[in-house]
Amino acid sequence: MSASVDSLVARIADVEARLVEHASRPLPTSLTDPDPGAEERWEAGQVWAHLAEFPHYWLSQAQRVLALPTTEPVPFGRVKTDAGRIQAIERERHTDPAALMERVRSQLAEVTDAVRSWTPEEWARRGIHPTRGEMTVERIAETFIANHLEEHADQLDGLASDG
Repeated sequence: MSASVDSLVARIADVEARLVEHASRPLPTSLTDPDPGAEERWEAGQVWAHLAEFPHYWLSQAQRVLALPTTEPVPFGRVKTDAGRIQAIERERHTDPAALMERVRSQLAEVTDAVRSWTPEEWARRGIHPTRGEMTVERIAETFIANHLEEHADQLDGLASDG
């Protein structure tokens, strides 16, 4: 296993521990700060709903890139306005964070198993995202799974400190 895989797995484990701690606390009542250049603010339930749906989604997108037999970049991904993403967040925003955390844990175990199994050639395979352009599978996993988890854990940290 390469150092980058070890680092990715360690980051996922670290963020999982942070999320477990947040799931054991009462939901904060404040709203997140908007993303840079955006206006949308979320309540904690929306953050949890998103956390419970995106690791599996992005893992499946990376696996899609790996599954298609081509040397060309494989189209993958979605944007923030994706109807399925919005519906999942709305549907689950009032679900208990502890229940959502169980889903997150299961998905992170899947992600960890998958990334440990990928060969160096698979890590280098390329996809093309609708707004971010061409990315390797390594960059997909780092950006859309590890970084994304950390960003939402940071949001929960901020909400907890506001409460």
